[in-house]
Amino acid sequence: MFIVILAAVLPAIGLLYFIWKKDHYRQEPTRELLKAYGYGMLSILASLLLSGPLMALGAYTMQPETVGDAIRTALFGAGIPEELAKLLMLWLFLRKSRYYDEYIDGVVYAACVGLGFATLENIGYLFDNLSQWFSVGVARGLLSVPAHFFFAVTMGYFYSLASFGDPRRRSRNLVLAAGVPILLHATFDAILMASSLATGIASSLILLLLGIYLYLVISSKKRIRDLLARDENFLQEDRQEELKA
Repeated sequence: MFIVILAAVLPAIGLLYFIWKKDHYRQEPTRELLKAYGYGMLSILASLLLSGPLMALGAYTMQPETVGDAIRTALFGAGIPEELAKLLMLWLFLRKSRYYDEYIDGVVYAACVGLGFATLENIGYLFDNLSQWFSVGVARGLLSVPAHFFFAVTMGYFYSLASFGDPRRRSRNLVLAAGVPILLHATFDAILMASSLATGIASSLILLLLGIYLYLVISSKKRIRDLLARDENFLQEDRQEELKA
């Protein structure tokens, strides 16, 4: 039992450590990271409050039988409710945080929220597939958990731009903080689901999925570098102001 929980948790912990080390200048207190991680776990409940009514209205089905079903399930059963729930929890956590004072902080805390969600979801999947927990754990550790991390980096990137960037683009960046992760998440899940339904083109879909995965890796690295560069500029400006004073 313990080894199953460990297998479900370790991928998220590794990614949390990775993003924490990226925060070079003023690293966030551990207690704040753990709180954000807890908010991410709570976001699963918030997502169910959104996905439940959508399923009741017939927007998607839990057992897609066609590629169209897979797309609707990926969008209305996963992308929209899960990413909106994470964004809500990120906003609730950061709205009064005195530690949220750098661009990179948005990505760090968004990653904590996203990985909190991914951890609880992963535990559920492994216990639902106890007879195959190892293979399921490896597959999700390589694909699903990192995907949640990449969606979170995207969300945190635009959230930070909305918080610290050009005020005239605040609304646009907030829309992107929700819209881009929803689109990426829905696309990722739709391809995964469709590959098990459209067996004739499964190999092509898997190649497409790997291409999207590679895009997520590259774009996440670029966004993290961009925010770190913005923070470095801020620090240099502060040092110049101190020297003038």
